[in-house]
Amino acid sequence: MLCLLFAVLYGGYLYRIKSLARQFSQKANTLYIKAALRTVYGALLMVALLGPSFGAMTKEIRTNGKDVLLAVDLSQSMTATDVTPSRLEKVKMQLPSFLEQANSDRMGLLGFSSSANMISPFTFDKSALVLFIQSLKTNQVAPEAAKLEPVLAMALEKFENMQTTRGSERTKVLVVFSDGETFGENLQNISQQLVKDGIRVFCVGIGTTTGGKMPEGRSFKKDKNGQVILSKLESENLQKLAAKTGGDYFEMNQNTNELPRLVSAVNAVQSEVRQTKVVEVAANKYFYPLLAALLLIVLDVLWTLQVLRI
Repeated sequence: MLCLLFAVLYGGYLYRIKSLARQFSQKANTLYIKAALRTVYGALLMVALLGPSFGAMTKEIRTNGKDVLLAVDLSQSMTATDVTPSRLEKVKMQLPSFLEQANSDRMGLLGFSSSANMISPFTFDKSALVLFIQSLKTNQVAPEAAKLEPVLAMALEKFENMQTTRGSERTKVLVVFSDGETFGENLQNISQQLVKDGIRVFCVGIGTTTGGKMPEGRSFKKDKNGQVILSKLESENLQKLAAKTGGDYFEMNQNTNELPRLVSAVNAVQSEVRQTKVVEVAANKYFYPLLAALLLIVLDVLWTLQVLRI
């Protein structure tokens, strides 16, 4: 549209000059020299804007061979308000920062309570993963109390599938966000399998030992005797799991936020394999027509031609 407008206006200018030349019985042929010059550098500017690509160049792409699977507790106890606005909402607010700072290759997302659900498969697209994180709710999983074994079993399965499809050994990290409440499980066998498969587990305890109430309707969740239930952080099982698999334990609540330490710990895990790919990409050569156009513009400014003699 702009090109058409310029052509119309410049055409009008040429017509006006030729009309004046005829009135003075002159030809004004030198006008065409400038017109040709400006047409050429105008065309070169348009070519530069289009970004011409010709030839090819090689580019090396490195990946750090590290996959991180995030597992978020979605049981009812994660609605407790000892961490504002709630334990689950606190995790959802902090996870985007973790995604931004962690130096992993791909990330996936699990939600769990008494069973585990794959919320997002492993992906390079961290912005898409943020959308899945913001959509996390307690009604996405079974309403029963949380258990670690189902989520650990699913993590083993997903990491094994990824290794099979990629055909190479990769560093595997599982990060569990939970209040640790009411697991009551023997995790000895599955912990050994995690160690055997080289999966490090980092656990983040969400909540406080003093506990918090869980909203239910317009009141709070109560036991059979009508007493308000206090959900408390139970970190023992989380700490044991992290220690057995070579990971570490951190906490997050109203007064403590060990997310920076978690990021440092995950980043400190060395990749087993650094994968390098060399790909061919088209080279954008916009610089050459742009440079030619600028030189012609300078010539146009410095080169003065007399069009009419008055």
